[in-house]
Amino acid sequence: MQLKLFRKNYKKLKHFLLKFVLMIIKTLRNIFIFILFLDNATLAQVSSPKYSNEFLNLGVGARGLSMSSVQVGLVNDVTSGFWNPAGLVYQEQKYQFSFMHNSYFAGLAQYDYLGASTKLDTNSALGVSVIRFGIDNIPDTRFLFDANGAINYNNIRFFSASDYAFLLTYSRIVPQLKGLSLGANVKIIYRNVGSFANAWGFGFDVGGRYVSKNLMLGAVIRDVTTTYNLWTFNTSELRDIFATTNNKLPTASTEITLPKMVLGLGYQFLIKKRIGILPAMDLDVTFDGKRNVILPGSFASINPKFGLEVDYLKIVFIRAGIGNFQLVKNFNASTYYSLQPNVGIGVKIKKFSLDYALTNFGEQAQGLYSHVFSIKIGIQ
Repeated sequence: MQLKLFRKNYKKLKHFLLKFVLMIIKTLRNIFIFILFLDNATLAQVSSPKYSNEFLNLGVGARGLSMSSVQVGLVNDVTSGFWNPAGLVYQEQKYQFSFMHNSYFAGLAQYDYLGASTKLDTNSALGVSVIRFGIDNIPDTRFLFDANGAINYNNIRFFSASDYAFLLTYSRIVPQLKGLSLGANVKIIYRNVGSFANAWGFGFDVGGRYVSKNLMLGAVIRDVTTTYNLWTFNTSELRDIFATTNNKLPTASTEITLPKMVLGLGYQFLIKKRIGILPAMDLDVTFDGKRNVILPGSFASINPKFGLEVDYLKIVFIRAGIGNFQLVKNFNASTYYSLQPNVGIGVKIKKFSLDYALTNFGEQAQGLYSHVFSIKIGIQ
């Protein structure tokens, strides 16, 4: 009996993986066709794709951040709209809402997330996510000097540089393959630098999730068709400054974000029906050239990250993770790998969850640590 069940799940998993491999091949083929037929004049106007729309790699929800963003195979709530759209259909309540606020760079930058989702029926779900990363109250000193050449601090104006993302998520269970769900995001990007410049972007994410008893597998391809940000500049605001500094006045340009694939794996252990242990791993696979990661390559670069969650009766959670591996070179030409450790805790009381994460701490970290709080509310 167990052998038949194993063979049945194996065939389903094999079919699922084959579909995703074919999707990846088609995506890479489209990228190569795009590069091949793009003329030199157009390429000159396109910004380097590496690290484009990087604010969308920060993550949402303290649970995911405390586990170093290891969520692709595990996520099954409203935050699936960000991590893996295929997991949204497994949310416990009919309606879910989530909110997170975080500060970066000693409070200089603010990062906010708001998500809402609903189950349409037993096999499908719909969600909306809004993300903002911005720096506010940036001084504009262009009018610091008055007509007489004297400094007048009252003439200082202020502006914001902000990035917004709006995600519409749809997820559905595949009835023919038990344990398999698929999902997709429609992604709209808006970026602005005060009244000087702004950009609109549009793209798609697709994902899949497979669950068989305690085993959880996931895969997501972000920016599957390549996301394009079209920048426009307010030349009337910039003309005098650029003329004074002998710089060329910018014109409209296009910034592209190439596809990125994330593969996830997790397995749930249960000890005496009270303590749950969930180790997990994600693999980030990028196709925008060689990166400073564990497995760099000219075609694809791969970087692993590891997470662990321990719970007591699904009420109290302790989490930890390590990720962001980078090769660092010392002044004496020796090298070593740095990493970013994260930890966190969580409490779930009926349909309310409060999670906390302490990210980017320890001697290996290159930046300041951050305290992250997030809440999740379910309504039946």
